[in-house]
Amino acid sequence: MDQKENLRFVGNQLLLILFVVLLALILFAIGLMVGYGVIGDGDNVWAILSAEKWQELIGKFTGK
Repeated sequence: MDQKENLRFVGNQLLLILFVVLLALILFAIGLMVGYGVIGDGDNVWAILSAEKWQELIGKFTGK
């Protein structure tokens, strides 16, 4: 293998890792929305992705 093939292989591997991480984040967000909105009877499924909701949740667990 020459240098160009090695760089192409590394680039392809990095793109694959980036794709998997992005897919995991998307699935995590969907899971949060389903868990909060459907199972947890939340009012708005999009609310779980807001910063205010996370501050409220963290405040409940830390007592602040």
